[in-house]
Amino acid sequence: MEVKIAQSWKERLSGEFQKPYFEQLTAFVKVEYAAGAVYPKAKQIFSAFDYCAFDDTRVVILGQDPYHGEGQANGLCFSVNEDIKPPPSLVN
Repeated sequence: MEVKIAQSWKERLSGEFQKPYFEQLTAFVKVEYAAGAVYPKAKQIFSAFDYCAFDDTRVVILGQDPYHGEGQANGLCFSVNEDIKPPPSLVN
């Protein structure tokens, strides 16, 4: 499967993209997108990898709480675009 991410990340992760679990995950995600509303938009799933090159990355934060409203998810943990009201889980 062709995953569109920054080259520095692709070089390190390309082996994972060829493994059976990733192929199965890709098939599952495609079915979910076809079945209804899934966030973020498909083109934004890996957008976090475009913000910082692999060699410049010191910390990776993974989020657990899903975004439930259209337009909230942008591919970055704990983030919404400036024109979007933050969901309750992001308001501290």
